[in-house]
Amino acid sequence: MDKMDSPIVHCTGIRWQVIYVLFSYLCYSVSGQIHYSIVEEMRKDSVIANIVDDLGLDINHLSSRKLRIVSRASERYFYINLDNGNLYIKDRIDKETLCGTEASCFLTFDAVVENPFNDFNIKVQIQDINDNSPQFYHNTITLEIIEFTSPGARFALQSAEDPDIGSNSVQTYKLSDNQYFTLTETIKTDGSKYPELVLEKPLDREKQDIHRLILTALDGGNPIRSGTTLLKIIVIDANDNAPIFSQDMYKVTLKENSPVNSTVIMLNATDNDEGVNAQITYSFIKTFGKIHHTGIFSINPTSGEIKINGNLDLEVTKNYELSIQAKDGGGLVAHCKVLVDIIDVNDNTPEISITSLSSPIPEDSTSGTMIALIEVHDQDSGDNGNVDCQIVEDVPFNLLSSNNYYRLVLSGAIDREKTSSYNITIIATDRGLPPLSSTRVLRLDISDVNDNPPIFAKYSYVAYVTENNLPGASIFSIQASDSDTEDNAKIIYSISNTILETPSMTSFLSINIETGVLYAQRSFDYEQNKEFIMEVTASDNGSPSLSSNVTLLIHIVDQNDNAPKILYPSSPDTGGSVVFEMVPFVSEPGSLITKVVAVDADSGHNSWLSYHFIHVSDQNHFVISERTGEIRTSRIFNEKDMLNYKVVVMVKDNGHPILSATATLSLIIADDFQQVVPKLSNKLKDEETQSNLQLYLVVGLALISLLFIITVMVAIISKCKQPKPLPAFSSLATNLYPPIDPRTFSMYSDGSLPLPYSYNMCVALDPADGDFTYMNPTGNIPVENLIDADNTEQGTECFNETSPTTEQVMNLPARQGPQTYFMKH
Repeated sequence: MDKMDSPIVHCTGIRWQVIYVLFSYLCYSVSGQIHYSIVEEMRKDSVIANIVDDLGLDINHLSSRKLRIVSRASERYFYINLDNGNLYIKDRIDKETLCGTEASCFLTFDAVVENPFNDFNIKVQIQDINDNSPQFYHNTITLEIIEFTSPGARFALQSAEDPDIGSNSVQTYKLSDNQYFTLTETIKTDGSKYPELVLEKPLDREKQDIHRLILTALDGGNPIRSGTTLLKIIVIDANDNAPIFSQDMYKVTLKENSPVNSTVIMLNATDNDEGVNAQITYSFIKTFGKIHHTGIFSINPTSGEIKINGNLDLEVTKNYELSIQAKDGGGLVAHCKVLVDIIDVNDNTPEISITSLSSPIPEDSTSGTMIALIEVHDQDSGDNGNVDCQIVEDVPFNLLSSNNYYRLVLSGAIDREKTSSYNITIIATDRGLPPLSSTRVLRLDISDVNDNPPIFAKYSYVAYVTENNLPGASIFSIQASDSDTEDNAKIIYSISNTILETPSMTSFLSINIETGVLYAQRSFDYEQNKEFIMEVTASDNGSPSLSSNVTLLIHIVDQNDNAPKILYPSSPDTGGSVVFEMVPFVSEPGSLITKVVAVDADSGHNSWLSYHFIHVSDQNHFVISERTGEIRTSRIFNEKDMLNYKVVVMVKDNGHPILSATATLSLIIADDFQQVVPKLSNKLKDEETQSNLQLYLVVGLALISLLFIITVMVAIISKCKQPKPLPAFSSLATNLYPPIDPRTFSMYSDGSLPLPYSYNMCVALDPADGDFTYMNPTGNIPVENLIDADNTEQGTECFNETSPTTEQVMNLPARQGPQTYFMKH
């Protein structure tokens, strides 16, 4: 009959419901355990109890608190529904499989919750039901009885076994109807019942040598279950004394580390017969019990000595029940039991199990944060099973004990940038003698939080960029580092501020936000912007974002991209005309004639200028200073010399490639301008005739005539007693420098000429005074030239400086009419 379909099981299930109701009021015991009582063989998914209510937990927080069953064996039989808090049957529970014939059978487990941590010990008692029928080990029991056996003789029979306990176990035996035998029961000291066959009338081997009877064993369950075996009785000649043991039951204790082949006990059965009928043979009787001793123990069939034949292990079997049979030569037998209890020794190392682990943990976790839940188990008992745990390394973690559990909690600050992970070695040591220990290495990773800003390698950076660079080219790279990881270390660069008042940075520079590479948006011009000072910001991608700044100074490096600019004399291509300079016929060698003044917008070597003649009528009459641009006479003039000399001066800078500019001067040799004009006109006429430029000669003569008339008019107005014959050329012939707007100088220098030359400058303060004179070679001005006809000293200001500054010129008193400047190197 199928066990699950038996009506007995259903009735027992109803009885279990009553038991559960009674026990539910006693769930909380004094020791803090919760007890439940159920019957075996309950259907899967049957409800045991609402464990959440019994534990006093909030059902809404079960998932977050991770309620679960922790057990080495019980978790295969039970489970908790987190939706309703019920404890259910997960798998078939067979008490006989779990506990054998023990009167009490329990399944225990821990109900564990976290946040905060707590564990509850749950103890479930398994009640027996009548789900097993009595059973004989042998299908046929053979018994030999001597034919001369007197009526009333008793013959012990092998008992039937029922894994159930109490009233569900074997209660009675029945024998099939016959005329020779009846059945009686004998109760042993352990409470078990053995059937005995009683001879009612003498046997006659000659009439019937074999008797076949049915022996039935019945239990006390509801419904009653039974088992049968065939009893075969062979009638033989007389053997009227059966073997007898001194005790029905023997008890022995053994340590689980007892060596193999050591003696357990010496059994001794006696038989009053003689000869073959007194020869006793010892043997084990096989049973259906849970505890199987085959291979663990051996018995000497002649001496009755029982020895250890295998390894004992308390953790596998705590005790053994050995059924022994003593049989004489006549076929009579006697039975006894040997109970072997195993004593524990410290032969099992502690076991460490990680039931819950939070890894990785953020580096900003607070002290006391639970990292892992650790279960420690030792299969030994007593002090051999008591375990202490500790951490080997010096790490910011502690172990907190709670029954058989340890909580690994954070005890100090952690920094992922210093230590990204920990290998935590946990050692568990029991209290046995000698103590045994085991270790478990727990790897804990630390996750990053954004607690480090980007860092630049320097406090400031300096870059040099050549002007006229190619637009779009990279000019510099700035790198910052962030000791965080992933998004927290991803850096974004930006130009945050410009310190100097310069044009918008976006029109000049751009930065790659990922690499920090700076690009030029357009070409730089050193003459417009010599440097840029800006702040570059590096921001990480964390939340919240952290950033840092660094100052970047970009120097624009000059290139030779500006040709020299000639300030004096002005060139025709800039709106000026060919400059005439009058050279006194009596000039001594080395006399200063004029000076070519030029500037270069570039700087450094690119602005170093040198002056050279590239075309001169006569190389022997004039020389030019390569550094200063001063043109001087090289020898005394003769009457036969030319009156007009045309020179072309080239001004070169020192850059690469060399850039240059030219100026053309006409040098006129004469002491009297009126003497020069006819000669000059003839000279020009001849030159123009030779060059077929008559038109230019007419224009030139007209200009000279007009200039002469203007000069005469100016001389008359100035009331000079001895007017000079060259009024029209006074500014051209005697002034070494043209009247230049002082702002022109400020564009190329700070109010002074670029080269350190010493000058004497005299300024006529009276606009009506048009008289002037040449300075002598020594650089002194005759005093009489500064006094008018009435011996009244004329207002004159003189400067003797390295070069007159723009401010000095601008601060002169304002006058009406022309003003004349005299300067000498």
